[in-house]
Amino acid sequence: MPKFSDKLKNAEIALSFEDVLLLPGPSDVRPEEMDVSARIPPDLELKIPILSSPMDTVTGKRVVEVLGSLGGLGILPRNLPESEVFSILKSAREEGIPVGVAVGPSDTELAKKLAEEGASAVVIDSAHGHSRAVVNATAQLSSLGVPLISGNVVTAEAAKALAEAGATGIRVGVGPGHACTTREVAGVGCPQLTAIAQVADALEGKGVLVIADGGIEKPSDMIKALAAGAGAVMLGYLIAQSYESPGERIEVNGKCYKRYRGMGSRGALSSGSQRYGEFKKVPEGEEGFVECRGPLSEIIEYLIGGLKQGMGYVGARSIEDLQEKARFVRITPFASREGGPRGMLRDGSWGGSR
Repeated sequence: MPKFSDKLKNAEIALSFEDVLLLPGPSDVRPEEMDVSARIPPDLELKIPILSSPMDTVTGKRVVEVLGSLGGLGILPRNLPESEVFSILKSAREEGIPVGVAVGPSDTELAKKLAEEGASAVVIDSAHGHSRAVVNATAQLSSLGVPLISGNVVTAEAAKALAEAGATGIRVGVGPGHACTTREVAGVGCPQLTAIAQVADALEGKGVLVIADGGIEKPSDMIKALAAGAGAVMLGYLIAQSYESPGERIEVNGKCYKRYRGMGSRGALSSGSQRYGEFKKVPEGEEGFVECRGPLSEIIEYLIGGLKQGMGYVGARSIEDLQEKARFVRITPFASREGGPRGMLRDGSWGGSR
């Protein structure tokens, strides 16, 4: 039997955001009638389906405050000093703002303490959510009493393992992030849209929130992720471009830039991030600077506005309605070229710069 050649012949085709479009449908829904809320079991209600990535150049105190006030959820990174984490928890609790905190698979005692001190959600942060360590940690923390988010995964088997262990939210994505090099270094991953759909199918009816984590850089990516089965999205790159992100700010030729790095980058690993494994020698992330795009509130407004416009085209009143009514078409590279502005000088506005 040609075992190895059969592996290639039987390899499935997987899709990412740019490979598809949504078809419009009959609609009588208005933006003000739309419900874009999300719920992380058992009881965390979000007005918008957006979480921030637990990266040290993405989420800090200001992002937690602003995103929380807009109805989303900020997730503090696991390499933040504990004293700073508990200080942010205290102030967020006093202001009535939700805040999540990331921990490593071995940080079970810290996770329990965070839940006791008022963390709205605990995130077991790992690049490989199907590892024994993550599954075991999920099982150990399943009775915390707050939402427990585990990941990252891209397969049905991995999602089922974490759900059975007690996760109430599961992050989907291995390698799609703007600062992630896992696919280049390790050769593993799955195009994000297919990964979302596979996980969503595996978790249907189980009461677990599917969180699309990585690769989202514009509203159309977000609506496609939600239409493919995600209940919320996790953002890193876009939030890193906000004025409120904790990354270092510099100016080059009169333009503002913010530092952005993957948590598997050499700099993040040396500062205490162990997301990609304590003993790994080869980084799985890059670091550099991204251009500032403005206040976080404007970035979120742009995303939610685009989401609602897309829902209007589909005729959907809620994310659940979107998932029922969504119809995808695959497109060719030439069709992709057909779909955007061309032959004109663009004005450089936030939405127009995409």
